[in-house]
Parts: sequence; structure tokens; C-alpha cells
Amino acid sequence: MIRIKARAPTARAAVLPTVWGATAVAYKFGCPLAQQNGLGARIVTSAVFFAVGTGLIFHVRRALLRELRQARRVARAAQSVVLRPLPPRLDGLNIAAAQLSADRCAVVGGDLYEAIATEHGVRVVMGDVRGHGLAALGTVAAVLGSFREAAHDEPELDGVLRRLERALARHLRERARAEHPANGSPDPDQPVAEEFVTVLLLEIGREGALRALNCGHPWPYLLSGTAVEPLTRVDPLPPLGPFPLPVALEPHTCGNLLPGDCLVLFTDGVEDARDTRGRFFSLADVLRKVVRDHPVSPQAVLRTVFTALLHHASGRPTDDMALLVLRNDRGKARSDLLGARPSAGNAPLAAPP
Repeated sequence: MIRIKARAPTARAAVLPTVWGATAVAYKFGCPLAQQNGLGARIVTSAVFFAVGTGLIFHVRRALLRELRQARRVARAAQSVVLRPLPPRLDGLNIAAAQLSADRCAVVGGDLYEAIATEHGVRVVMGDVRGHGLAALGTVAAVLGSFREAAHDEPELDGVLRRLERALARHLRERARAEHPANGSPDPDQPVAEEFVTVLLLEIGREGALRALNCGHPWPYLLSGTAVEPLTRVDPLPPLGPFPLPVALEPHTCGNLLPGDCLVLFTDGVEDARDTRGRFFSLADVLRKVVRDHPVSPQAVLRTVFTALLHHASGRPTDDMALLVLRNDRGKARSDLLGARPSAGNAPLAAPP
């Protein structure tokens, strides 16, 4: 049934070129004017064939544009399944996230992110697959699919990371078998042996306690008041793929995400973006401009950073970029309530930004 539906548009698409071709042949062999050698006859003949050729070109162009629109619809559908939109609020956290692919023909890229509320706290993953475009989509799907299960099943964060490592290893083995020369020519630009994924795992407890595991990924920025600082400066582990995880794997404690504080997670394509003079994009400087305005909303951070990024790169990013912004709003309702009912001898508590 699928094959019948796929062939019907092809048969209809061949009707118009056949008609144009038949018209040209009929004119050439059936019209007496086409047999004459005079200047006027040659001009008419040339005009007829020019019109036929122009019609064919426009028909092919329309067919290619139709196929391109269909491919983009399929890519958007794949994105909604693999890299599904995050909810605006999750367990008291305000969230905004978006990604920008360097491949103009692809909607999805090699960046991945997800946030899930579990009984162990809100668990967040941000990652970056080697390469970009549709070639990296399979690896993104393998890592995200494993995280969505492991985030609920594993009581400890190191267990989640080990599940991601095993899922990536299985995916690479399957790709290696599929790309074996016996099954066809492999893509020389995407060798499986060089595949790797940078991964940042975060766990945000009910009281805002932050725990993290980092495999080769940039540390997020913490926005607290008007201060913009990296969450921590601890050296990350190597990316997943080339090297096995260490036997002893202890999540790093990163303090607390206080009410009103924001975390800005990003992929390395953000800070690696260059302008026409070769200067790198300074995410920290842009975030310092953002925190001057209060309150700082994740949506405003996302909008300001992407606008500055596209301006810096002249609208032509060379790598995939992804941003995920979290703001702790858990204590906001309680602060508002306390501010509305000041106790004797104490100043009213203001709600956090």
C-alpha cells in the first residue's frame, strides 16, 4: 500500500514533461514551418523550443521545492519526537530551551537536551554529538532514549551516566555493522570509530541542591542576582565514546540553586561561534547584560543570547548550538506569602526575581 501511494505522484509528475516533449517533437516533424530554412522559420522554431525548455525547467524546480518542503516536514516531525519541546514549568522550575542547527537543510542537529521530574529530583541532560545535521540524529536518539528511562530507574546519578555509556556503545556497534563495506560503502566523513558525545548530567533536589557529572561538556553559568559565574571549575571527565568511564564515579556537589537563581546550560557551539574577524562569542558578557534587567526570565535569556549569537556570526553559524535555561521559582509563592504578612519587628520579605 505504501508503494502504490509513493508511485502515484511520480506518474502524475511525469505527465507534464511528456506533454511538453510530445509538443516539441510534433512541431519539429509535423509542422511545415519547422522544415523551412528561412530566418523567420528559425526564429519561430527557436522560440518554440525555448518555451518547451523553460517549461521543463520550471516544472523540475517546482518538483524539487515540493520534495524539499516534504523533507523539512519530516525533519520537523523527527525533531518533535527525538528532541521534544520541554514544558515551560517543571516541578517549580521555569524552563526555556532551543537549538539552532548549522545545517540549513536540517531542522535537527547534533545537540541534545532533556529535563525530567523524578522522585530523585529534576534531572537534566545536555549533550553534543560529534558532527551535525541528520548524520548525528541516530546518536541523539540513542542517548536521549536511554536518559528518559534511566532518569526514573536509577537512584544515583552515576547509574544514569553508565546507562548512557552502554546505550551509546550499543548504538555505535550497530552503526559499525551497518556501515561495514560488506553492507555498502560507509560515509568517510562520519567514521564510527571517531564518534563521541559530550554529556552534562545535573540533578536538582527539592531544596535546590545541585549535583553534576560532566563528560567533556562546558559547565553551565549560574546567574545569581547580578553575578554571572561558572557553576564550578572542576575539570570534566573525557567525553563518552573514546574512553570507558572510571570505576569510581562520584557526582560533584555544586552548591544550591536558590529561589530566583538561573542556570544556563549550553553546547560548545555557542562559545565557539566567531565573527568575521575570528573573535569568539563571549556568552558571559551577554549574560551580564541580561542580569542588569530584573526579573531575569529564561525566555528573555534565550531570546537575548540567540539574537546576539546570530548578530555575532553574521547569521551563518558554523556549528550546532543549544541553550537550556532553568530558573528556580519554588520559593516564590512562599516568599510572596511572607511578604504579604510581615511579622512584628521584621521587614517584609520581598519575592525573589
